[in-house]
Amino acid sequence: MTNTNYPSATPESPAPKSNNNKNIIIGLLAIALLGTWAYLLWNKNKTGEEKQQLTEQVVKNMSQRDSIQLLYDFALQNYDSVTVANNDLQGKLTGKQSEIGKLKSEIGSILNKQNATKEELNLAKSKIAELNDKITTLEAEVTRLTGENQQLTTANTQLSTEKKTLETNLATTQTEKKSLEETVDVGSTFTATNIQITAVNEKKSGREKLTSTAKRVDKLLVSFDVENRIAKSGPTDMYIMVMAPDGKVISSDSTGGGTLTTRQDGDKIYTSKVSVNYEQGTRKNVQLPIYQTKFQTGDYKIQVYQNGFKIGEGTRNLKKGGLFS
Repeated sequence: MTNTNYPSATPESPAPKSNNNKNIIIGLLAIALLGTWAYLLWNKNKTGEEKQQLTEQVVKNMSQRDSIQLLYDFALQNYDSVTVANNDLQGKLTGKQSEIGKLKSEIGSILNKQNATKEELNLAKSKIAELNDKITTLEAEVTRLTGENQQLTTANTQLSTEKKTLETNLATTQTEKKSLEETVDVGSTFTATNIQITAVNEKKSGREKLTSTAKRVDKLLVSFDVENRIAKSGPTDMYIMVMAPDGKVISSDSTGGGTLTTRQDGDKIYTSKVSVNYEQGTRKNVQLPIYQTKFQTGDYKIQVYQNGFKIGEGTRNLKKGGLFS
């Protein structure tokens, strides 16, 4: 029998070639895919490194800017502490402050730039160093000037104290001088002694006769001696006040009276003034006639003033007289 249920011993035919091609294509695609992933991964890593480098550069730049800004701020604080505490010295430090102001402007211009380069930041840093040097110089100058001002203040205080001392001494000297002058002035006041008041009746013949009867008196002759041991030689004025029995100061018919300001009794009306030419160390006699149209009965009081002081006084009584007197 040709047909049988047993398997044929003839070998099976090989698989078609289309399957092999398909596997090759799949393999190539896999390799391409892996390459693509590898490239993407490499590119990603490279981009990350570039970003990291850029970030590090930015961080580095920002750190440099911040440190420079910090140095600048510190320099400004030092400058403010120098100038604010010494405003009274501004006029003497104008030149140095102008230089510092110029540096501040240049540094601030750089730090205000958003995209300042490394070179610009380094320039700012060097200018900050220069700024600190100038601030140090300014501070030393301020210290020197402050010391000089303190010395001047001390000297002025000492001069003021010496001036006050001199003024006090001068005032004391002037007071003592004034007191001495007053002492000398008071001490040079004359004294009037041996005061005599003589009532005189003048006859038609020209002969004079002493009388004590009021109605017969034509004049009162006032006589006294003056002297002073320290008074200098020269003229001095004597003021004579004659008070009638009614208490009124009479005016002389021969000499005009006036008002005298005394040192103790205020203003006084005087009857007559006489100038005496005195010679130092001597005793001088003074005589003065007092005329009156009619003399009253009673006591006539005579006072003598010189240098504002009363230096003597006397009294003369005039009687009424009898029927045949």
